[in-house]
Amino acid sequence: MMVESTAFDVRQTVLSNAFFGPAEVQGLAAAMAEDPSQFRQLRDAVGELELRDEQTPASNVRLGCCLYLLGRYPQAIAALKRGDGGALAHFYLGKCYVAVEQYDSALESFAAAKKAGYHADECAVAEAEVLRLKGDPAGALAVLDKLSGAIEQTAEYLYQRGAIVAALKANPDEVIALYERAVQVDPHHPGALFGLAVESDRRGNDDEALQLYERCVSRFPPHLGALLNLGVMYEDREDYEKAVKCYQRILESYPDHRRARLYLKDAQAAGNMVVDEDSARRHDRLAQILSTPVSNFELSVRSRNCLQKMGIHTLGDLCRCSEQELLASKNFGETSLSEIKDMLASKGLRLGQLLPERRGEPVPEEEEEPVEVGDEPILSKSVMELNLSVRARKCLARLGINTVGELIRKTGDDLLECKNFGVTSLNEVRERLRDLGLKLRGE
Repeated sequence: MMVESTAFDVRQTVLSNAFFGPAEVQGLAAAMAEDPSQFRQLRDAVGELELRDEQTPASNVRLGCCLYLLGRYPQAIAALKRGDGGALAHFYLGKCYVAVEQYDSALESFAAAKKAGYHADECAVAEAEVLRLKGDPAGALAVLDKLSGAIEQTAEYLYQRGAIVAALKANPDEVIALYERAVQVDPHHPGALFGLAVESDRRGNDDEALQLYERCVSRFPPHLGALLNLGVMYEDREDYEKAVKCYQRILESYPDHRRARLYLKDAQAAGNMVVDEDSARRHDRLAQILSTPVSNFELSVRSRNCLQKMGIHTLGDLCRCSEQELLASKNFGETSLSEIKDMLASKGLRLGQLLPERRGEPVPEEEEEPVEVGDEPILSKSVMELNLSVRARKCLARLGINTVGELIRKTGDDLLECKNFGVTSLNEVRERLRDLGLKLRGE
């Protein structure tokens, strides 16, 4: 059942001490889907919640669920683990683990949520999704087949069943019908909208696919596949500014997503946007440093406990704080402050560096470190490492080809069936494979 967001107060829901449960999480998501400006309200309210001196198990559950909606999954996991161990905490901990592809941990969390009293059928549907993502669609279908009653009419159940049927490569018409029923129940359901968009894209219905992708990405947390495909469609239409925004949204939640970073650079270049490569390297290096957990450093027990109470887990979290905010925390004195400053200085960082009013200041330049290349087999090498043209790379992405091993299982005709993949791209792929001593199937 959909949650109406009429007069839904995002800030009050996040910061109050009132009851917070599944309906409130769904209400926040629905509010942002219907009014994108509510995203800023949620982000700002979460920022305030993170800086509160007193963090209780209940407030950590509230914080973790909100961080999940923002797509900040590692921080959400940390907050939920500090929660009250209740049903809501376990369920959304499972959702976070799914997002970061820790499927075994997700199954444990959903089982714990069910035991703690979360809706058993909803937990079962979530478990079915995990089994599908682990490559066991038959097992996932068996889980759904055991369910009956009202759960069968929910958007999530209908979507998961459609996705499982698609994974089993059974009946395409049934897949579309299930996705359409899911969207009828919840017009904002991201998975069902994405599924329909992909089907429309495959059939060449570009305008319909574009509309569906746009509806999908209005939901939070952001749908990775929809943002990526929508960005590619915007590029095809030479709307590079919108494409850039799609890729940037992916990188906000997945800073290390190689394909999104690559596409972002392509879109910026194609749109005649000036890209300072040195600045880009500094930004990438800085992002890596900012994601470093503070637990990696040898801090005093007092400092470590104070940071944990404030919900500060990474160097980036610290750079978003001022000296005054740290000193306002109970038991955090000048000695701890000096210790924190020294730790940040060792990485070329400083307190307050990422405060909103100072975002325009230059980022400290970091020395670039060489990237070590592993000895992985050639067949497991990513196709992104073949230095293909933008057109060829995106066509392979559309075909779901991620590694060289997957590529050489395709024939030339298989590749030519992809929209915008012509003979020039095919010859380019053949040449890159020839350099590796490989060929396409049948050649």
